[in-house]
Amino acid sequence: MADTNEMTINLVVLGKTQTGKSASGNSLLGSSDFESRRSPSSVTTCCSLGRSCRILGIMRRNGCELALRVRVLDTPSYPHSALSKEQELLGPTWKDFTAVLLTHADKAEEAGCSEETYLHSASSTLLSLLSSVQHKYIFLDNQKSIIKEERTTVLRKLLNFIRQNNYQVLLLKNSKE
Repeated sequence: MADTNEMTINLVVLGKTQTGKSASGNSLLGSSDFESRRSPSSVTTCCSLGRSCRILGIMRRNGCELALRVRVLDTPSYPHSALSKEQELLGPTWKDFTAVLLTHADKAEEAGCSEETYLHSASSTLLSLLSSVQHKYIFLDNQKSIIKEERTTVLRKLLNFIRQNNYQVLLLKNSKE
């Protein structure tokens, strides 16, 4: 049975090799679950689900404090053939409860266009993924060293996604919390 005073959202971290996907996942979780280091080649070689973080005091409903549970799925460089197979970690309805964190926001800025315009030139695979999660995506600029400020921005966007999802939560069988 789900905790009615808690909302859950999942993030799949996508990006090219060495763009800080694992570091972003660690920052969002407030942990070091994902190996993250500078390397001439990809550090992350398979998808992995980090421990979820539970953030209290995000909002109140009916006089009760609500918590936000964030789960992060770290991925190898996107696109990657293992991504669709490994997403089964989140269960069959993961798409309804998932937002996509894109770690290359600086590239849109360099191109002199909005995030939406930048995405129009994305691969059909990425556009299909974004469509499957109802276009719930967040751009993150990993070139900036303000990740804690970015975390607040990301959490606000997550809350907006939760509202759009009518405050439903994803129930996982055999959850290892």
